Amino acid sequence: MNLQKLRTTLEPALRQVFHLYWRFARGMTLGVRAVVLDGDDRVFLVKHSYVSGWHLPGGGVEVGETFREALRRELAEEGRIELAGEPPLHGLFLNSHVSRRDHVAVYVIRQFRQDRLPEANREIVACGFFDATALPEETTRGTRLRIAEVLEGREPAATWR
Repeated sequence: MNLQKLRTTLEPALRQVFHLYWRFARGMTLGVRAVVLDGDDRVFLVKHSYVSGWHLPGGGVEVGETFREALRRELAEEGRIELAGEPPLHGLFLNSHVSRRDHVAVYVIRQFRQDRLPEANREIVACGFFDATALPEETTRGTRLRIAEVLEGREPAATWR
């Protein structure tokens, strides 16, 4: 069985196990994501080793951490991106396809510094800036919706979808 097929087969089960654990350990899960846009409105995306598809950079908010602290940490870890200003909040989303207890705050980042793209590692296997009209084929639906909302000035949906 190839790695992609194994990942696709195991991913839903692993997600359920983690969210069962988080249900008792945390009650509700909170996350941050960022629509990072360069000067040409190309969007920064990441591809993780543990979940399929291309995604906006981001991750979980740790206990005692603010949303903006989590955003700064995740952007540095996943993209070597350093904020150079206060980012506006795009929206808050219920991510019910993951769990009825999962909520994600999405920020729009236009002011940032990045000395270089990060090298592939155990968590992030690929990343880069992409034109919104030429996103990688495996870009997730929720990621595509957030990008379209930001670039087309659409009202944010209530759910991640």
